[in-house]
Amino acid sequence: MSRPSSTVLRHLRQKPFSPIRPSRLTALSTPTHISNRHQPTLNPPHHRPLTTGFATEYLHNHFPDLSASQLEIRTAISKVCADFPDAYWIRADREHRFPVEFHRAVADAGFLGICMPEQYGGSSMGIAEASIMVQTIAESGAAYAGASAVHMNIFGLEPVRKFGSEEQKRRMLVPLIAGEERACFGVTEPNTGLDTLKLQSRAVRCGDGSGDYELSGRKIWISTAQVAEKILILVRTTPLEEVRKASHGLSLFYTDLNREVVEVKEIEKMGRAAVDSNMLFFDGWRVPKEDLIGEEGNGFKMIMHGMNAERVLIAAEALGIGYAALRRAAMYAGERVVFGRKIGQNQAIQHPLADSWMQLESARLMVYHAAKLYDEGHETGEYANAAKYLAAEAAYRACERAVMVHGGMGYAKEYHVERYLRESMIPRIAPVSKEMICNYIGEKVLGLPRSY
Repeated sequence: MSRPSSTVLRHLRQKPFSPIRPSRLTALSTPTHISNRHQPTLNPPHHRPLTTGFATEYLHNHFPDLSASQLEIRTAISKVCADFPDAYWIRADREHRFPVEFHRAVADAGFLGICMPEQYGGSSMGIAEASIMVQTIAESGAAYAGASAVHMNIFGLEPVRKFGSEEQKRRMLVPLIAGEERACFGVTEPNTGLDTLKLQSRAVRCGDGSGDYELSGRKIWISTAQVAEKILILVRTTPLEEVRKASHGLSLFYTDLNREVVEVKEIEKMGRAAVDSNMLFFDGWRVPKEDLIGEEGNGFKMIMHGMNAERVLIAAEALGIGYAALRRAAMYAGERVVFGRKIGQNQAIQHPLADSWMQLESARLMVYHAAKLYDEGHETGEYANAAKYLAAEAAYRACERAVMVHGGMGYAKEYHVERYLRESMIPRIAPVSKEMICNYIGEKVLGLPRSY
């Protein structure tokens, strides 16, 4: 799960804005909008006494199981996040505006390619380190708006890294890691949902002998398509009735999102308004043959390679929202006085919050375990799915309780917990429902008959 500290430092010394070097960390001034009490600490948590109330500290480092390099990553990304307080995120949510400044800051700090190879500008770290990063982003108050702004950079182009040619890797990975391009991910379709093998969008060879493809079809729930220049898209190149297995005949392309032939229609939704979700309609969309990733017809296998990583990262982001909500709830309960006493003195307030901390910590251990297994080459999905399930449920419960602890003010936007609650619905639904996770565990782990 850990990486040598020197690996982190060696790569990020090449980045002029890198926050990871300890000498820079200690020299950075404290942002005016955060008190010293809530600044991330550089002190290692190992073998030190329990600090009372540490869960109310801003992005605390009281995780005794983290390695030195993981602590460096959490501290460094905390410094980036500290310049983007809750006021920034509530404004982005209200204005439905992509967090361009945050995306740029994360790129300048060298984090966008945290899992990508160093020769293309990345850091060659694992999902274990990336999980710490996205958890911290969400936990800072950015929630899913912040995490989703950089999510695609971490796992999205894993098929290109693993199956692309050297020319494709340099052409596609380098600008994405540098923050010069943004990409979206096009798999889900309105008529198929989770039944990915029944995708109806098609790609056929152009009839002019060029070898290029022409795409037609629809996609839905495509995040960041309003601002993305590129898209990683899965379409069927061989009709379903002509393949031996349903998983065959699907092909993967990474190409320009050509708005002259692709209609991008934003979906109004419950939360995460700062990061758009969209329907895509396309017909006669010409895609160069050079943008086909790997072999034609093997796209589903390539997409599956990154699914477990996506579940782990979604789970880590959920943890961050849960901890952020719990922090605000505990602080409010420790300050709000009703009937002559702080409401946090009442067990009806205190016990549910304590229960949420235990649930979040239990889920966190599963998330980190799943990340470690992924980095070690574990390919089946039981732990990644379990991590996503547990983290999503723990986060939602923590956010719901945070709203209730605030009482009427929990319904007010200025206290932020209602925004957390709205966004905590995302991991309960996407990228796979909790019911489908239970189906997977029932069939693959418990050996029970397939139920759907």
